[in-house]
Amino acid sequence: MSINDPISDMLTRIRNGVSNNQAVVAMPASKMKAEIARILKEEGFISAYEVVDGPKVPQKILRINLKYVGERRQRRAVITGLVRISKPGRRIYSQKKEIPWVRSGMGIAIVSTPKGVMTGQEARKNNVGGEVLCKVW
Repeated sequence: MSINDPISDMLTRIRNGVSNNQAVVAMPASKMKAEIARILKEEGFISAYEVVDGPKVPQKILRINLKYVGERRQRRAVITGLVRISKPGRRIYSQKKEIPWVRSGMGIAIVSTPKGVMTGQEARKNNVGGEVLCKVW
């Protein structure tokens, strides 16, 4: 099965996993997805991630451990929203000054810059703009 937008597929799998209270979400791996997962881990939205390469698996698999807070019945996901901004049909680029703030700083914007994939706040510090991939809160 071919996927036209792998990043959107990743975000949808995470969104579906959170809505079903799953502990782990798995998907085909790529460098871009691993970088997005790294940022989510650094910012505290997920508990862990790993890229698995087995001898019987033709493609590497990215496993993301979703993070929840609270005890059993009051358990809530840390991720409350994921939105894809730049899509294959319409790319959205921003200069350093135009990188969006998400929920007044309570969320993050993930940006693909010439210096690598980073959060919007890091891009402002490094004085670079780029393609706004998604917003997470």
